[in-house]
Amino acid sequence: MRIALVGPVYPYRGGIAHYTTMLYKALQERDHEVLLISFKRQYPRCLFPGQSDKDPSEHPLLAKGAQYWIDSVNPLTWFVTFLRLARYRPDAIILQWWTTFWSPVWVALGVLNTLFLHKPLLYICHNVLPHEAHWWDVWLARLVLWWGKRFIVQSEDERSRLLICLPKAQATVFSLPVFDMFADERVPKDEARKQLGLPAYTPILLFFGIVRAYKGLADLLSVLPEVKEELGGVLLLVIGEFWEDKSIYLEQIASLHIEDLVIIEDCYVPNEKVALYFSAADLLVAPYREVTGSAVVQMGIGFGCPIITTRVGSLGELAKREPSLALVEPGDGEGLARAIVQYMRRLSLMSSEPVFEQRRHQIVWSDLVENLEQSLLAYHNKS
Repeated sequence: MRIALVGPVYPYRGGIAHYTTMLYKALQERDHEVLLISFKRQYPRCLFPGQSDKDPSEHPLLAKGAQYWIDSVNPLTWFVTFLRLARYRPDAIILQWWTTFWSPVWVALGVLNTLFLHKPLLYICHNVLPHEAHWWDVWLARLVLWWGKRFIVQSEDERSRLLICLPKAQATVFSLPVFDMFADERVPKDEARKQLGLPAYTPILLFFGIVRAYKGLADLLSVLPEVKEELGGVLLLVIGEFWEDKSIYLEQIASLHIEDLVIIEDCYVPNEKVALYFSAADLLVAPYREVTGSAVVQMGIGFGCPIITTRVGSLGELAKREPSLALVEPGDGEGLARAIVQYMRRLSLMSSEPVFEQRRHQIVWSDLVENLEQSLLAYHNKS
């Protein structure tokens, strides 16, 4: 099948860039011919909340053959991209949807495809609506997604949101595949801690990824005094760029008198350092207040790292097939503290580090490709 896949890849950074790259490779491995279209410019500098949308990694995750055609603020490039797309004559077009910033570009491609190319347009919805949605986001999402023929969403909650926008949408729920692209780089825990300058025997918790309110860092900080009291000592690594006012968290840390329990690295982590943090940690804690799916949790699974997270989005279903993942209710500080303490006490009884094991029931990228194939086949059969 000839497929046009549109989304960010290196030199752009982040989970969706990694997702696009891994999907691109998986499609090729299934013998599909893929035209990968990415961006000349993803976001204007003034609109990007982080330091840069470019990946600083010395060893980037590459997508060979990507075409960097789309400039987000130059409509001429949208139409040129469509002309090139039309010459390619794909059997299907796959667009990724995660923020209403992309509404003008995706509407242009959707309208042009409907008028001239008439190919099935499939949306992979990372978020039907933004995490901090405004009243206009529902309207923009409806305007964009109306042009799609099939949809992949990551949880039942997201399917419900999609159906609010498009009551007749044909959607399949499919969780994120495991992010194991860096798993081969993991190292023994003592070596990782030595390289990072961390204490050898202190229990270490890891909070990883961009810091935004919905990810629940404030909830995790609030339980650290109780965790320390129960365990006698603990260290929390907060590794990721702050996309909101960091002073709010620093004030919370000071008010709780836990300055000696928290290490903050306010930066985007390059690929070559990711494995060190996951290898050094005893436990990944992802106390989301709300989320669709989590690349951080899937990365933790890829590293074989034990995880405590919350029963939101697709994580409840994920926990049913992933024994390394424990759930608490979002905002339940008492439950979160109890889960952390119980795990760390069990760990103290283990004679060695847990052995990494690739489990057969993990969702992998070839599973996603099969799901896409089935969605497109269902469209063609119905047509």
